Amino acid sequence: MSKKSSWRSRLSFYLLAIGSACGLGNLWRFPYIVGENGGGAFILMYVFIALTVGLTLLIAELMLGQYFGASILVVSKRVASQQKKPYHLFGWLSLCITAVTLAYYSVISGWVLHYLVQFLMTAFHSLDSSGVAQISMGSLYQNSWLQFLLASVHLLISVVIVVKGFSDGVERWITSLLPLFGLLVIILLVKSLSLDSTPDVLRFLFYPDFSKLTWASLGHAIGHVFFTLSLGFGTMVTFGSYFKTDEHLPGMGFRVAVVDTVISLLAVLLIFPIAFSSSKETLTDPSLLFEVLPQFLSKEKSGMFFGLVFFFCLWLAALNASIGLLETITANLVEKRPDLKRSRSAWISGFAILFITVFPAFSGTLFKNVKLKGHGLIEVLDSFLINGFLPIAGLGMVIISLLALSEIDRKKLFINENSPTSHSMYSHWKFSLKWVVPSAIILGIALQVISFFL
Repeated sequence: MSKKSSWRSRLSFYLLAIGSACGLGNLWRFPYIVGENGGGAFILMYVFIALTVGLTLLIAELMLGQYFGASILVVSKRVASQQKKPYHLFGWLSLCITAVTLAYYSVISGWVLHYLVQFLMTAFHSLDSSGVAQISMGSLYQNSWLQFLLASVHLLISVVIVVKGFSDGVERWITSLLPLFGLLVIILLVKSLSLDSTPDVLRFLFYPDFSKLTWASLGHAIGHVFFTLSLGFGTMVTFGSYFKTDEHLPGMGFRVAVVDTVISLLAVLLIFPIAFSSSKETLTDPSLLFEVLPQFLSKEKSGMFFGLVFFFCLWLAALNASIGLLETITANLVEKRPDLKRSRSAWISGFAILFITVFPAFSGTLFKNVKLKGHGLIEVLDSFLINGFLPIAGLGMVIISLLALSEIDRKKLFINENSPTSHSMYSHWKFSLKWVVPSAIILGIALQVISFFL
């Protein structure tokens, strides 16, 4: 099957893959997941999972896409036809997870837009900075129509970029803005680490206390690794399909996994000192970042500037990740319905996602009674999708990879004749794909089920 798109350069892939990792997953979600699971011990577990389970599956998904030159729906359908079993359901599961995740992710991205506009208005009108500190997440959460509107704006921008096409839209956008994003993060990181709370933060993050781990910690680590590396969504299969057959992808996958892990650590170093300075407590709530950061910045010299920069930076990261998810859905739809133009497929996907955003956007009003153990709809969606269904989809990716690629094909794709190391690493990667990744996923899900009933 011929590829409809291709990467202009390896740098474009690195920027988009790493940019997806730099989204709200690392800057918003990872800090409060670390806080929920006790800090240092969880971070050690997370790093280990990322560089074993995450890296193994990342390479497998990229190789799948490269070999077939297609996205996950086409690949899973071929495997299902060959094996005469319903393995195509794993492809549909991945796509459904992608759609629902993008829907609630857009709502949270709308929160970022809301605070960005507030900081912008305060700076433009030279208003008292204390006004921004009074913005309450509670009031925003109760204003469902505003949340829906903000999510719609975020989705609309994502669709417009994807409609322009992969090379002219997605790649050009990412390669233009990600360097700026990196510079802004470095500035904010230096500012954050200069706070008095830094020693306490470093002790919490890098002094492991294994007694603080819970039954669900392993599942949370696996879920977030999959989320931040875009595994189980079919995104990396789509990205792999844009590579030429002579490109060696395992080395690229390794670099992406390592950089993503480093970014995760930088994210907690960026966020935690601010949280500790503002509330003297760890981040354990999804909305706590939006509560403590404006309060902190309103008291700082040049706080409005840093607030504007931070939320602009955070929104760019969120937009980048949204583009990656929407590109995945659009690419699958184009391959499923070749009669549809790419632009029309992108708009259809965007409107479908917009319909789903009604549920998380109205979770504080219309669906306020939809709770599980005291958690609202957005938190329930996040927990079930990322910690439950996404690992199951990842398990499906493992099965499809083992069935779709023969031993000869896997060796050909994995081993680089110019790199002796790849020869010795192949057996380790194969063992990890066949035994380590499935075992870790099943154990993580089982422990979460036990935790739920305890």
